[in-house]
Amino acid sequence: MLCLPGLGGIEVCRKIRALKTTPIIMLTARDSVADRVSGLDSGADDYIPKPFAIEELLARIRSLFRRLEMSAELERETLTYRHIQIDLDSRSVLREGKPIELTKREFDLLAMFMQHPNMVLARDVILERIWGFDSEVETNVVDVYVRYLRNKLDEPGQDSLIQSVRGIGYVMR
Repeated sequence: MLCLPGLGGIEVCRKIRALKTTPIIMLTARDSVADRVSGLDSGADDYIPKPFAIEELLARIRSLFRRLEMSAELERETLTYRHIQIDLDSRSVLREGKPIELTKREFDLLAMFMQHPNMVLARDVILERIWGFDSEVETNVVDVYVRYLRNKLDEPGQDSLIQSVRGIGYVMR
């Protein structure tokens, strides 16, 4: 990978790393300590000199994916839309840095809207996802909970974050 035509492997690695977190394992004939250090410092996750055993490469790939999975589990999942931020792990909501208390259903409804911004969500879809398929409640309960959310989230004199789409449902814009 280091001896590529035009652009060298180190430069390719740097360019990829500047844009993405894609895992990179360098496979190369260069095996000096300086080459390995250069490859790893350029952003590679691992560096394997040739010749190598395919079993070792596969083990290093598995190891890399285990590390990625562990780091992903440690990251908190948060969603932000305009001045609203929700933490899905702690089920907390902030508006301009100030906490907002929501019920379980209100939180689930807000999370659904924030996971699908600018997407019109039909009342029956909302009802099924938030209250469940076998729920006995009517679709007007969605209207009630949207009103609760609007009262807690919206600023006086500002357009509502959750807008009605006549005859269909709601959208977060």
